[in-house]
This record gives sequence, structure tokens and C-alpha cells, in this order.
Amino acid sequence: MTEYTTDIRLMGSAFQFIVNAETKEAGHGLIQECIEEVRRIEKLLTEFDDNSETSLINKHAGIHPVQVSTETYLLIQRCIQISKLTDGVFDITTGILKKLYNFRNEAFELPSESKIQDCLQITGYKKIKLLTDNRVYLERKGMHIGFGAIGKGYAAHRAMKLMQQKGVSGGVINASGDLCVWGTKHDGSHWNAGIANPDCPEEILLWLQLNGLSIATSGNYEQYFELNGVRYSHNINPVNGCPVTGIKSVSVISPHAELSDALATAVTVMGLSQGLHLINQLPHTHCIIIDDLNRIHFSNNIERARFFKKTA
Repeated sequence: MTEYTTDIRLMGSAFQFIVNAETKEAGHGLIQECIEEVRRIEKLLTEFDDNSETSLINKHAGIHPVQVSTETYLLIQRCIQISKLTDGVFDITTGILKKLYNFRNEAFELPSESKIQDCLQITGYKKIKLLTDNRVYLERKGMHIGFGAIGKGYAAHRAMKLMQQKGVSGGVINASGDLCVWGTKHDGSHWNAGIANPDCPEEILLWLQLNGLSIATSGNYEQYFELNGVRYSHNINPVNGCPVTGIKSVSVISPHAELSDALATAVTVMGLSQGLHLINQLPHTHCIIIDDLNRIHFSNNIERARFFKKTA
């Protein structure tokens, strides 16, 4: 048994696939199946293909419902459930608010309050209507949905499930920091996932062992802007339309990458106190938060023994 690895760009992000297999041919074949599964999901969910189901929903916002596949319908349904769970701070309609800001840390102007208010009129998960026969309707013209805060986690989970169904004993699906891990390495040792230093992402602050779990991290060190010495994250608060501050990174650990992905965004928007309170209420779910003073905070029930400092 040997580990086979491939790095590739999918869904606009860096993906890495690692699987245990008996032969090189088998390993590369399994990885190719993972790639095709992610490409299938990307085609389904992308906003950049006029014929995708997401684009069709957006195109007909405020006009008429659009019938979609059961897969897309159920994903939207779960997104709405997470929105309710997080009191609306996770919201797949907020992409139009994000477009008001320049998160490339280049010259920019803050949007006017009137522009923010105009966008808030056409955002909000409560304006997404799920109807019979897998029909989805956005109530207001100009509305649109996007899966940037959950899509990679969903794709990683689907690729992992595909490998498990094929009897692969262990592997890692890394969707640009959203990781699914199952089984062990070919030698029986554990897979390790790292929590990066937000000020130096190449440096690992903490390592943890994962088996059958997922981890997703939302950080302010890739897409952001700075104003008067304050760094603003690319995550938008759907309530006031403003980018969030105060947290450098949030890593959420749970059994499902889709949930970890969504909750990492939600906790970032909620802030330290409310975010920890939410995670502490959820079974089998943990988080690590690094605030803007570089203090590390753990949710209550996390098994700290699973974490250890990086060693040489």
C-alpha cells in the first residue's frame, strides 16, 4: 500500500488529493475520479457558467421559480438551515454585498451607506423560497445566490464519500484549506492537519490529528483591505452589510466538511464571544479562534490533547 498525491486547481482554488492504493495505476485512477466529481459539482454550482443551475436561479430572480436537481435543491435547503442556526450570519445571498468592496488590499473607496442599504434590500436568506418539484425562487430582482462559503467543503465531502464507497482505506481531500480526512496513512500513522499562523501562513502554529473528521479555516490574510490600521476581512455581516474585524482566523472541526466550511464563516462574522457560544452548543463540533491580538481561543469541549506544537 502506497500514498498517491495530486495537486490541481479546481473551483478557482488549490485542491490536493491523497489516497492509499495498491498500485500507481489504481492510485492515479482513484484521484482522477475525485477530480471528475469535483468538476461535476463545480459545473452544477458555479456562478460563472450561464447554464449552471445557480446562474439560472439568479437570472430569473424576481421573475419566476427555476426547477433544479435534487442535489442543488437539498444543498440550498441545508444552507437555509445553517442560516437559521446562525441567526442569519451565514447567508448565501450576500455575494452582492461583497462586490461593494475591494478585498485585494489595493486602492479603494468605501461604498456609500445608500449603496449598502440598496444591496441589503435584495439580500437575505428569508427571500429564498423553496417550492414543490425542486423549484427555487428568489423574491427580488437583482438577487443572487453563491456557494463560495460552502461549495468547496461540499465538494471535498463528496469526493471523500466516493473514495470510501470504493473501499479506499485512507486519504485526504484538501480543498484549499477545507480538509476531509479518513482512515490512516499507509503505514498506520495518523494524518496531521495544521493551523496556520495568520501573520505568516507558511508557519504552522498547531498540529492536530484527524480521523473521520473535517476542518475548515476562514482567515483574513488572503482577501482583505486595511483602513486606518484596521484589517477588514472579506467576510460580510449580512445584517449591516459591512466587512468584519477582530478575528484573524477561525478553524472549525466537525464530522462534515460542508458544515465546517459554513460555520467557519459564521463564527468569523459572529465574533469571539457569540461564535464560541454557538460552537459550544453543537455536538461533535469544535473550533479554534485566533483574534486580532494573536490570542488563541478553544471551544469548551475540544480535546486539547489532540493538539501539539510543531516539532522539528
